[in-house]
Amino acid sequence: MRSKVPVLVGVGQVVERLEASDYQTKTAIQLAWEAVEIALSDAHSDIRDSISAMTVIRTFPDSVPKELQPFLAPFGWSNNFAGSVADQLGFSDVTVRYSGACGNEPQKWVGRYAQQIAMGEITGAIICGAEAIATMRKAKADGRDLDWSSESSYPVQDGGMNTDFMVEGELIRHGAAVPTSVYPLLEQARRLQRQESSDQYAQHMGELFAPFTEVAANNPYSMSQKRLEPAQIAKVTASNRMVSDPYPKAVIARDWVNQAAAVVIIAEDVADALGICQSQRVYLHGHADSLEKPVLERSNLAASEAMSRTYDQALACAGKCFEEMDWVDIYSCFPVAVFNVLDHYDLPTVSDRAYTLTGGLPFFGGPGNNYSLHAIASAVDRLRQSPGSFALVGANGGYLSKHSVGVYSTQPCEWRPNTNEQLQAGLDQIQSVLVETDPSGVFELESYTILYKGEHPQLAIIIARSPETDKRAVATSVD
Repeated sequence: MRSKVPVLVGVGQVVERLEASDYQTKTAIQLAWEAVEIALSDAHSDIRDSISAMTVIRTFPDSVPKELQPFLAPFGWSNNFAGSVADQLGFSDVTVRYSGACGNEPQKWVGRYAQQIAMGEITGAIICGAEAIATMRKAKADGRDLDWSSESSYPVQDGGMNTDFMVEGELIRHGAAVPTSVYPLLEQARRLQRQESSDQYAQHMGELFAPFTEVAANNPYSMSQKRLEPAQIAKVTASNRMVSDPYPKAVIARDWVNQAAAVVIIAEDVADALGICQSQRVYLHGHADSLEKPVLERSNLAASEAMSRTYDQALACAGKCFEEMDWVDIYSCFPVAVFNVLDHYDLPTVSDRAYTLTGGLPFFGGPGNNYSLHAIASAVDRLRQSPGSFALVGANGGYLSKHSVGVYSTQPCEWRPNTNEQLQAGLDQIQSVLVETDPSGVFELESYTILYKGEHPQLAIIIARSPETDKRAVATSVD
């Protein structure tokens, strides 16, 4: 039904750089509030009364066990972050949710709210998120004493972090428990399969990300606006130390951020009634979501089958192919996430079309779980400037584990529900690799990484596979 077609009508982004002349040590709640107010104003209409639902993307301090939160939020935190944002906005009867903890959440919630609008379940929704990690860390380093604690009794639907899929006992037992120790295993697997030397691969990572820095340098919402040459990204130096082989600091998502973003989605008939101009409206032409197998169970460590199929499904839903996308933002927490998409579509490392709309997570900034909301907001801006063009936003969570992809355009379209159930069913049918927890005999190297502390290597993590049983095993070495 045409009247219930979901449309994006408002977007907002906020950044507070530490070096800015008007730097005010804003909290994440304040940043989120500002982004939502900008998004509501961007619709050029009194749209607030049409909002019936809001999802706040889970913050980084709420994405760890409670006992660890004081280390991430040393100045206190809200007992109910999503509720505090709702309070700040003056909401009283809006249904508020607090999302799970993964980078795919913003795009996933665009799809969910679009579906609910199309079904007539809600009239309009807001998705927002914010982080103020840079301010917290700088204040702590400077010895400042801030009070960021707050209380809210606003009712919020909170399903928790929903990150159990990331807990792999065998990886954790061997020291691979966080993204900077797991992603390099995926990256090295790709390098070894391509039979490239470490120097060759480092050069390719630099060539991939140098154009990202150009985009970030021209983005007013970037945390970093410094242009870098490929060699500056790839070469290990005192200021670009090796973190976990093959990753120097420059290719890793930047978590020192003070950023917020918000998106407003409403039904087309509501937009008509409010007099929102057609030029403000952006349509979701295709979308898809999926969950990959645990890392050690994947048939190929170097490539995510779920990622490839999710991109394909979103494009098929839109009736488009990748080559028809005028604007693209591929989730870029680490190079392998971008390389996966380029490999799947046989695309070059360097292209006339940028693979980011923002500047990417290492340069624009990686605001916790909320990065892709900035990509969506940037896509809306580009599409409004180039009516009729198409944009794709790919979002990733976990260790290439959760995938959400959206295809957008100002071209009107009928609502197209996704086929996530069929997509996931096909992925679940792929045979899992078995893991040997007490390996013996001959195993062939599949991947490895070396974790560093400062300039010094601390631990080598090795993944190998038995040519006889095809089972996979993990080992470590301190030599």
